[in-house]
Amino acid sequence: MAVIGGGVIGLSCAWRAAADGWTVTVVDPAPRSGASWVAGGMLAPVTEAWPGEEDLLALGVESVARWPAFAAAVAEAAGQPVGLRADGTVVAATGSGDRDELDALAAHLARLERSVESLTGRALRRLEPAIGPDVRAGLSVPDDLAVDNRMLLAALVTAAEKTGIEFDARSADGVATEAGRVTGVRCAEGPDIAADVVLVCAGAHSAALHPALTGLVRPVKGEILRLARRPGAFPAPRRTVRALVDGRPMYAVPRDGDGLVVGATQAEQGFDTTVTVGGVRDLLRDAERVLPGVAEYALLEVAAGLRPGSPDNLPVIGALGPDGLLVATGHHRNGILLSPITADAVAALLRDEPVPEPVRAADPARFTHGEESPGARVDQR
Repeated sequence: MAVIGGGVIGLSCAWRAAADGWTVTVVDPAPRSGASWVAGGMLAPVTEAWPGEEDLLALGVESVARWPAFAAAVAEAAGQPVGLRADGTVVAATGSGDRDELDALAAHLARLERSVESLTGRALRRLEPAIGPDVRAGLSVPDDLAVDNRMLLAALVTAAEKTGIEFDARSADGVATEAGRVTGVRCAEGPDIAADVVLVCAGAHSAALHPALTGLVRPVKGEILRLARRPGAFPAPRRTVRALVDGRPMYAVPRDGDGLVVGATQAEQGFDTTVTVGGVRDLLRDAERVLPGVAEYALLEVAAGLRPGSPDNLPVIGALGPDGLLVATGHHRNGILLSPITADAVAALLRDEPVPEPVRAADPARFTHGEESPGARVDQR
C-alpha cells in the first residue's frame, strides 16, 4: 500500500494501516510539513459549527470523542507525548454585531442539543483573566480539546517508523493505473512505486494526482503567528480563545512553555504561500483587542499554509475509481480534528467494512449526483 502525503491525515492513516498488517510506503518529499505544520491545533467542532453544516458538526463531534484514545495510542507507539490539552474553549465577541452572531451560534447549537454556556464579558474574564475589556460577551465550551500540532506530527513520524513504514522522499506525479486497477504511484524521479492500493492524502495538491479528483480539492491560504510570553508579560490564556472582532474570526491556542499560536487569515489565492504584511497586521491587531497582553510577547514566527478545501466543506473520504484508489483529503481547516475518525474510516475501507456512520456524508460518491460509488473492494495484503 502507498500513501501519498505525509501530513497529519496521511501519517495517521498510514500508521493505522501498518498496525493492521499492511506494508506501507509514505510518499512525500517533506513529511510533517504543509498545512499540518502551520495549523493551530484546535479540536473544537462545536465552536466551528454553522447552520447548514450539520454533517460536518456530527463528523467533528464524533472525531473529538475519539481523540483521547487516539492520542494515547500514538504516544504509546511513539514513546513520546503528542501535546493534547483538555482545558476547553471560550468564544469572545467584541462589538454588537459580533454578539448577535454569537447569540445565533448559541441558538443553533441549542437546537442541535449541543450544550454551551453564554457568558457576559465580566464572567468570561473571571475564567480567562487575559481577555481584555473590549470583549463584551462570550461562550464557554468546556469539552473542546486542543493539541500541539508539531508535537503530534513528530510522534506520528516516530510511531510510523517503529511500525515499519517506509518513507519515499520523491514527489508523486500521480496514481499509476492499468486495465482499471491501481498499479502504484508515478514519481517525478526514478521508477514507479508498485502498490495494489494507493491512498491519496496530499491535501491541497490532491486534485492533480488523478482525474477523478479534479475540482474536488482546492487550496485555501491561511496565515498564522507563533508568539511567546516574555518575562513580565501577562500570562497567556489556559483555554483556547476564539473570537469575533468586528466580524473577523480570530483564534489563540496556548502551547506549553507560555507559547501562543494566533490565526488565521483565509484567502483563495491559488498555491501562493507568501506571508503578507496585511495578514500579520490584522492578526496582531485583532489578537491585541481580545488579549491585550500579547503586545508584550515575542513574535517568533509567521507562516502560511494551504488548507485543502472541498466544494461543500466536508472532507472527501472513501473509495474512488479505479479499483484500489482511496482518498482522504479535502479536510479544509479540520485536518487535525478529523485525524482519528479519518484513520478509522480508512482502516475500515481496507478491511472492506462499513465506515463510521458520520463519515458516510464524506463519501466522494456525493459528487457523482447519486450514482453508485466508483470505488471497489480492496483486499488485505
